[in-house]
Formats: sequence, structure tokens, C-alpha cells
Amino acid sequence: LPAFASGPLLVLFFSIFLGLLPVSGRDGLSHLILPAFTLGAGLAAITTRMVRASMLEEIQQDYVRTARAKGLTEKTVLFRHALRNGLIPVITILGLQVGPLLAGAIITETIFSSPRLGPLTIQAINARDYPLVQGCILTIALSYILINLITDVLYSVVDPRIRYD
Repeated sequence: LPAFASGPLLVLFFSIFLGLLPVSGRDGLSHLILPAFTLGAGLAAITTRMVRASMLEEIQQDYVRTARAKGLTEKTVLFRHALRNGLIPVITILGLQVGPLLAGAIITETIFSSPRLGPLTIQAINARDYPLVQGCILTIALSYILINLITDVLYSVVDPRIRYD
């Protein structure tokens, strides 16, 4: 479900029916649980599927069979060999999901009345405060660029064969 649909459902269930979590605000960590779950649920599903598919593909490779034949423990084979190579597509997906995550954050922050960049952007658009809108969009764009840079650097950390000269 998108954030604008799952957010109100989570508020209805966990805040109103069960009374476990606060509806809105920013007083403590309990105010972050529902917005974080709203944003992270979709990303977690995509990431889990990608990790599973990538690991199933890597386990079938010859180098994994060779590592097992050398007598390495299953834990070493999975974490040191297969997972390391299987993380490259996962890092790509995580980097690509930052855009929808930032867009969903604007909606999620508005739903949960969290006074951060999302509601500020919406208020600036409604008030036609163009310099503030430009500043908000510039902040979001720079965040996206920074995350893509981190994604590219992580490629060389995970796979030493990839070097940026």
C-alpha cells in the first residue's frame, strides 16, 4: 500500500483502536514508530525479495561450490562469499528507492503532523512562497544526490574488483 493509504490505517489501528502509539507529534521515539513503519514497509518488502533472489542466484555459482568443497563452514560460505557478491543488486535497489522514500516522506510527515520538511514544503506550495519551495526541493535533490554517491562508493566497498580511478 502507498504511504497515503497505509498511514491512516496504521493510525486507526495502533493509535485509536489499540491506544498503543501516539497519533502525531514529535516528542520522543514513540512518535517515530508509525511514520517509520509507514515508509519502511514497502521498502522492506522490495529489499527482502531482492536479497532472497540474489542469494538464491549466488548460491548456485561455482565459487560457492568450491568454497564448500574446501571445507569452509556454511556460515563462512554464505556471509563471506555469497552475501558479499549478492549485495550489489541489493545496494542498487536501495539507492533507487531513495527517491520514492523522499517523496513518501512528504506525504507521511503531513499525515502524522510531523513538523519537518514535508509539511513545510506543502505549506510553501500553498502559500506560493517560491524561494522556500526552491529551498525545500534543493534540499531533497541534494539528499538524493548524496545517497546516490554513497551507493556508488558502497559498490567498491562490497566488491573490491570495482575500483573508481
